[in-house]
Order: sequence, then structure tokens, then C-alpha cells
Amino acid sequence: MKRGEHNSTRRLTRYPISAEHSKVYPGMISNTAVVLMGFLGMLYMATQLPPPPTSALPEDPPPTSPRIRLADGRHLAYRESGVPKNKSKYKIIIVHGFGSSKEMSFHAPQEMIDELGIYFLLYDRAGYGESDPNPKRSVKSEALDIEELADQLQLGSKFYVIGVSMGSYSTWSCIKYIPHRLAGVALVVPVVNYRWPSFPDNLIKDDYRRKLVQSALWFADYAPGLLQWWVTQKWLPSTSVMERNPAFFNTKDIDVLKTIPGFPMLTKDKLRERGVFDTLHRDFKAAFSHWDFDPMDLSNPFPQNQSAVHIWQGYEDKVVPFQLQRYVSSKLPWIQYHEVPDGGHLIVHYAGLCEAILRALLLGEESLHYKPGTAKIVS
Repeated sequence: MKRGEHNSTRRLTRYPISAEHSKVYPGMISNTAVVLMGFLGMLYMATQLPPPPTSALPEDPPPTSPRIRLADGRHLAYRESGVPKNKSKYKIIIVHGFGSSKEMSFHAPQEMIDELGIYFLLYDRAGYGESDPNPKRSVKSEALDIEELADQLQLGSKFYVIGVSMGSYSTWSCIKYIPHRLAGVALVVPVVNYRWPSFPDNLIKDDYRRKLVQSALWFADYAPGLLQWWVTQKWLPSTSVMERNPAFFNTKDIDVLKTIPGFPMLTKDKLRERGVFDTLHRDFKAAFSHWDFDPMDLSNPFPQNQSAVHIWQGYEDKVVPFQLQRYVSSKLPWIQYHEVPDGGHLIVHYAGLCEAILRALLLGEESLHYKPGTAKIVS
């Protein structure tokens, strides 16, 4: 007997199958096949998204905002505020966050805007609002969109950029890919990517937000259809409930949410729309998947100290922990770090904060109220 046959025989002898176990009952094969095929069908559908509509829906109104046409054929919608561009001294591009748009609020005193001559340019990032989606969205494409927007609207050789929340990954991209175009930068409650190599494991390993992001990325990569089905179920909390959830927002944030529109793009009805879901899906993956660079390896875009990069963080932020922002700032000593003592994730809506952000960015004024408290930083 050959060695392989001998081993096979020994295995069969050691693990015998009884006649009872081998008996096939009527209907067993057909029932098993149905269950198996059903499971495989569900698995396949989980990896798929419904096809996009072949034509514009009749309820979709034509764009009403001004738009530019990019080199790749996409359009970006924008809105301008502040003083007229041709009379401005400071030109600032504001980058909105996840589920937001160019209609986001950035309230600064009108007297200050007029006195300093500030022009604001807010735009809908790819796929948001009235801007066309970018199927090839990446961290780098965000900076290139900003640069082309600035060039077509003739902002000049340099401009300021303020990125809010998820819009901060676009801002890090500007520091990496177009530093020569920047006059100054502010990142307000910027998201962090737990895949940045410079983060020490002992700082992030027990962070529950890291596990949530990892789980969401897995579904985004391998089961986007299941993810869309999950987030649109009626038995899940509505966005209005989540917006008042102390797990996400502190007391001041919850008060703010009573006075602002909230996140209309994140409602269940909107998430059922293929275009909306695709935009959020791509935006999330770009922000939290692997980047081509680690921000903590970046060089100072203002080596002569002609301007600065600022990070503004809420000490009570439950979306992005202040410990991670302090660590990033400790690795990049050229960053000016500001911390709002009782601030959550929505500090951009707090009274007086936008003015403080502008005074620090444009005039170099520092408020002692936003100096971070002393805390041990993991190295």
C-alpha cells in the first residue's frame, strides 16, 4: 500500500462515519441548496451597490450656484462672501466637512471682515451639493481641485485655506502637494487617520473610535451594499437622535445643534440615494484609508516664518480626541496649537471662535484662553 493510501485509510478508520450520519433524508439536499444559494446571493448583493440612475431625476433641480469646469470635465460649485475679491487683502478658501456643503456657517463679525478686507470662497467638494462626483477621489485630488478652483477664480499666487473636520484631509493635502500656493493654513477639529505610521500603538490601540473606523472601512471595501442597507434601516436612530447623543457631542455641541440645520445629507432618505451614498462612501475611504504620506513627516510650508499652520481643537471633542491632536502638534513644532477648554467637535459654530481663528491666522494674534493645558504626551 502506498503511503498516501495508508494515511487515508488510517484517517477513515480513526474518524468513522456511521450509517446513521450518512443517511440522506428526503428534502435535505434541496433545503440545504436553497439556504446555501440564498446565503451566496446575500453575500453577492452585499458587495454590490444598485446601479446609478441612467438619467437625471426629474426632482433634481438644475444647478443654481456658479460653477467652474475642471480640466477633467467635472464641475465645482462655489459661493463667495466677504468683501469683493478685487478689493480684498486676504483671500480664504474654506473647506467643508463630511455631509456638509458650501452653505456651512463660518460666522465672523462683519466689522472685522470689512476692516481687514477678507474675501471668502466656499465650495462644494466633489460630489457634494452642486459639484460633480469624482470616481477617482483621493487625498491628492482634493488639493488639485482647490488649486484649480483658485486659479480659475484668479485668487492669485497665494491664498489661505481653512479646513473643518473632514475637510482637513483636503487641507493636509494642500500642505503636502501645493505648499507654494499657501499664504496660511488653519485646521479646525481635523480628523485623524489611525493608519498614519507615526502614531504609537500605545496611544491608539484602545481607542474605540479606531475600531469603529476599521469596521466601517471593512464594510466600505467589501460590502458597500450591506453598509447602505444598514444605515438606512428604520429601526436605527435617526440623525436627529444621533445629533443629540452625548456619545458624539458635548453639552455645548448639543446646544449648537438646536440652532443650525444639522446634517441633512446624512438623513436616511438621502442615504438611500445612490449618488449621495457614493459621495460619502468615497469621501470616508479617502480620509481613512492608506495615504501616500504621513502628515507628521511633512516639512514646514513657511520655513521663513512668514506665516503659520494652526490646529484648533476642542478639549471635550468626542469625535477626535485632543490627545491625538496634541501628539501631532508635538511632532510638528511649527504648528501653532489652540485648544478650546469646553469645546466639542462643533467649535466652529461657537460664538467668537471664527473671529479668534481669523485673528490668529491673519494677524498672528494669540488668545491665552486657547492655550492648551499641560498634559503628558506619549512619545
